[in-house]
Amino acid sequence: MTYRFITYELLDDATIARITLNRPDKRNAQNRGMLVELDQAFCTAEADDGVRVVILAGAGHDFSAGHDLGSAEHRAERNPGPDQHPAYQSRGGTLAGSERRYHQEWHYYLESTRRWRKLRKVTVAQVQGNVISAGLMLMWACDLVVAAESAAFADLVGVRLGMAGVEYFAHPWEFGPRKAKELLLTGGTLSAAEARQIGMVNTVVPDAELTESTLALARRIAALPTATSLFVKDSVNQAVDAMGFGASLDASFSIHQLNHAYWAEISGGKTHVGTAEFGLDVWAPPGDRKDSSVAATDEKRS
Repeated sequence: MTYRFITYELLDDATIARITLNRPDKRNAQNRGMLVELDQAFCTAEADDGVRVVILAGAGHDFSAGHDLGSAEHRAERNPGPDQHPAYQSRGGTLAGSERRYHQEWHYYLESTRRWRKLRKVTVAQVQGNVISAGLMLMWACDLVVAAESAAFADLVGVRLGMAGVEYFAHPWEFGPRKAKELLLTGGTLSAAEARQIGMVNTVVPDAELTESTLALARRIAALPTATSLFVKDSVNQAVDAMGFGASLDASFSIHQLNHAYWAEISGGKTHVGTAEFGLDVWAPPGDRKDSSVAATDEKRS
């Protein structure tokens, strides 16, 4: 299969699959084409009985700056025309208003991330640089995380869009309740070292060693019987689900949709997210407040 927004490669006699987000000039901001291709790649790895471990990486300086809401590619694939992505013509894409948004965000943000979490392979996220908002969703869907020392973690949708976190709301489980509130309310950033201290990432390595360290971990897991790996994964995931994780995702997604409806009402239908007009911050990656060109939010007003 040919991909435009990601790469897919098999390593170590095809026992390890590596999927790489491949929009480095956009800080790997996630447009719809990327998300559809990512799902296809995960499904390809899952269907391949020879693949034992899947690595998810990001090309360039950053793992992912979140959802792409402003690039030319995003506008072309979203709006009616010859370049519109088919995903905007199905799964609620032809409906109107809140109903369309509810269907589209459920399919492409919440449920896809939940499906990747339950993939029948062990998954390892390889992260560096900015891991922002929806970038967290991709990382959190993975079973293990290897972070470079440069990695910085944040969800800026609270201070930038007036939203209570991204659609896959794992924040209280990954950050802890109080830290989740702090980061969402302030737009604060968690360093790689801090992320390791709270257990959100497994290990932190120098940037130059990130690729090899991640591959070494994947090889160690690939050496296990596949049944053992899957039983361990499911045992932990089901224990977390029994604590209420799945139900909390559904409840928070409903609040997320209410949050959209609030902004639509307050703005008189002009936007379904908050903007600077309502006293919110201007978006830019942590440590790079002069650059707001990536994952811009203008298109989410429509």
